[in-house]
Amino acid sequence: MNLLRAASLISVLTLASRILGLVREQMLAALFGASAMTDAYLVALRIPNLLRRLSAEGAFSQAFVPILAGARERDGDEATRALIDAVATVMTWAMVVLSIVGIIGAPVLVWMLGANLTDDGRDAAIVMTRWMFPYIGCISLVALAGGILNTWRRFMVAAVTPVLLNLSVIFCGWWLTPHMAGWGFRPIYSMAIGVMIGGILQLVAQVPALARIHVMPRPMPLRQAWAHPGVRRVLTQMGPALIGVGVSQLSLLINTQLALAVSVGATSWLTYADRLMEFPISLLGVALGAVLTPQLSSVRAKGDMEAYSNLLDWGLRLVCLLAVPCGIALLAFAEPMVAVLYNRGHFHAEDVLHTTHAVMAYGFGLLGLVAVKVLAPGFYASQDMKTPVRIAIAVLVMTQLMNLVFVPLLGVAGLALSIGLGAMVNAGMLLRGLRKVGSYTPKKGWTPFLLRVAIASAAMGALQWYLSERLDWIALGSHEGLRALWLAGGLVASALLYFAVLMAVGLKLKPFLRRGV
Repeated sequence: MNLLRAASLISVLTLASRILGLVREQMLAALFGASAMTDAYLVALRIPNLLRRLSAEGAFSQAFVPILAGARERDGDEATRALIDAVATVMTWAMVVLSIVGIIGAPVLVWMLGANLTDDGRDAAIVMTRWMFPYIGCISLVALAGGILNTWRRFMVAAVTPVLLNLSVIFCGWWLTPHMAGWGFRPIYSMAIGVMIGGILQLVAQVPALARIHVMPRPMPLRQAWAHPGVRRVLTQMGPALIGVGVSQLSLLINTQLALAVSVGATSWLTYADRLMEFPISLLGVALGAVLTPQLSSVRAKGDMEAYSNLLDWGLRLVCLLAVPCGIALLAFAEPMVAVLYNRGHFHAEDVLHTTHAVMAYGFGLLGLVAVKVLAPGFYASQDMKTPVRIAIAVLVMTQLMNLVFVPLLGVAGLALSIGLGAMVNAGMLLRGLRKVGSYTPKKGWTPFLLRVAIASAAMGALQWYLSERLDWIALGSHEGLRALWLAGGLVASALLYFAVLMAVGLKLKPFLRRGV
């Protein structure tokens, strides 16, 4: 299997999802702007997302995928299917209980994450939290299915299903919003309905793919499932992983409260900036992590540490090759991207300014944000959850200390800068840890490789800075088509210039193209 081809497939499908995600955010910005109701919706959405990352896609995937890949390598498919049945049964019951508790406890959860909301915003957030909470049950089972499919090297379905969520939210936003007031509901509630429907669609989409490879989970008595040794192993590994993911989610909770304290709309500015920052993270980091984790687990189960190190080296070089220019683009070309994507309807020039500053701040840490997605699986595949947890706790403390300095000076951009710089520290500590235990030994040629990437990125950044300063991107809003054309042309020219300079300074791309398992 060619790893770059597999990662590219995931990236292309993720690109489609992220484009639709940006359309969704454009719709949210145009319909509701950066308002108290938008803040309420974003707080409500973060509550099931936070618990999803604690219980499902984050801690669960980190523990489950390495154990599943190792079991398939050592014990064969039949024993692996029994493990899948047991884990799926326990997870289903756990998600049912969690959803009921979340619906009942929505006021407490909203207070914890959105204490600085207005009174109307808090009431709306409680309603939307209750409407969206069953989404966590659906998406948790989607995470289970995605881990199975990736282990069987069926990457397409898991990568394409987020498209269904975005399509659902877009459809409900545009179609339901004009009718909600007439039905006695706040217009913003249409977005919550779209999230819930999208979660159901994502879950249903997994069924045919699992059935084709004969690993559709079969229900079993809860007591029998709980007694399965594989379930105990997953839960044991989830303990440290829960702490690690919980630390990052605690940081998100703190940042949300700080953003609400900065001003009305600050949460929205930070969220819109997040969407641009998440584009390269999803296309590069998530795709590489999804491909590398089962492969690393497999070669680890065989005891082939040289292949283990080589996989990490290939992933890190690809991260630097693609994440460095993306980070430069966030710094040099932030205003054009924000203006083209969001500057319409209720999203005004002031909103563009604040969101642009947050995007630029993220640019300083993008390399770290992407690299963590490759470095952390280097520990998870070895079923070492404790080291990333200790690092995450240290980074949380450092991030909040940086917030004390940057937020009073830079406002919402200070929050983004702290997150980015914290991610750089996180990546550096993870890299040091992998080298210290002997899991990763860098191959020769890193210094000239990084020098070539730096030269090409500088040339690309100079072009983007010139275009950003030369044109009035806010005024161009009166000509939407022309503004979008200038942005597309600038991005295409930037990519061509970057790779042309890379080739001119002698960087060979064949080693990246040929990497396989």
